[in-house]
Amino acid sequence: MDVFEAVRTVLAVRSYQDRPIPDDVVRRIVEAGRLTASSMNLQPWQFVVVEDREHLRRLGKLARSGPYIADAPLAIVVAVEKASKFAVSDASRAIQSMVLAAWADGVGSNWAGFSGLDNAGKLLGMPAGLDVLAIIPFGYPAKAVGRGKKKRKPISEVAHRERFGQPFE
Repeated sequence: MDVFEAVRTVLAVRSYQDRPIPDDVVRRIVEAGRLTASSMNLQPWQFVVVEDREHLRRLGKLARSGPYIADAPLAIVVAVEKASKFAVSDASRAIQSMVLAAWADGVGSNWAGFSGLDNAGKLLGMPAGLDVLAIIPFGYPAKAVGRGKKKRKPISEVAHRERFGQPFE
């Protein structure tokens, strides 16, 4: 799948098959995050790959917006360096790279959390200089997902040419 097709068709997946993700696919997902560009090449992120069923259950309880993490075969916990002013932006880019790489391999995901994940950091032994930004569960979708069926505003409502208010056509 080419990049634009992945962007065009990716959807949030919150229900997963009880099927492990092969090691080579997991590695490609993590590599997609690692290889993402970052401001001044600081790479202010850390990724914790979680496949242990009990850890996934506990993470699902800790993320208010993501109880479905407990049912995923894989989650990647993304932590950022507290001292970096670029950390949230850079790690967000890395998360999107991982989501798109996974989608290209038929693996769905969804960003869970965004704040209040201190206990997730404690569970995973994060050092004091890191904050957990997100928990991203991954898995093969439990049901067919309508690729490309997105409810998005028309481009004329969100894109402008040269100055705000001038149509982008």
